[in-house]
Amino acid sequence: MVCGMLLLPSLSQAQSCCQKKEEVKSCCQMNNEVIQTIMSRRSIRKYLDKPVEHEKLALIAKCGINAPNGMNRQPWAVRVVENQDFIKGTTEIFKKENPEQVKRAPNFKNMYRNAPNIIVVATQNGASQVDAGLMGENMMLAAQSLGLGTCCLGGPVRFLQTSDACKPYLAKLNLPKGYEICYIIAVGYPDEAPEARPRDESKVEFIK
Repeated sequence: MVCGMLLLPSLSQAQSCCQKKEEVKSCCQMNNEVIQTIMSRRSIRKYLDKPVEHEKLALIAKCGINAPNGMNRQPWAVRVVENQDFIKGTTEIFKKENPEQVKRAPNFKNMYRNAPNIIVVATQNGASQVDAGLMGENMMLAAQSLGLGTCCLGGPVRFLQTSDACKPYLAKLNLPKGYEICYIIAVGYPDEAPEARPRDESKVEFIK
């Protein structure tokens, strides 16, 4: 379970069942659900035209607010958008103000990568970025474990907060005074299965 606690095997335990380093890594990944979820998560940019069930969205949000945060201040505001009028309405405004960009996007349905649902995360005056980031990863991994796809979006954030026509929709989010949107997570049933992009393992160094 992503939301629960799953103890990782100790190195000695892993080495007892796997003799070589590559075998240790493979063994841990195959037998640890948390690692499997982390390693299988991808950013999804194509979704089925199928809204996510309320129960799943509620569970994802619950996993999010259980993320670690400094002094347990919980300095975030989370808005799970199930209202399709919000997504359609803001998209219509986007289409009017950015017609050329829409033309360049094949199969454009909405400005949230065509996702049927979105999760908006806001923080106070852009503060607590680390806490907000930890929350986002919790939610994306929870979604992955439930068979859903996600993508962390920045473009729609800038548009929503700078377009005068979007102000009524921002008001519908009922964010606390002084809070600004930090990021938006697109969430839905994936309609693609992209391969993992290369990761530079040389970025990691072990200081012994």
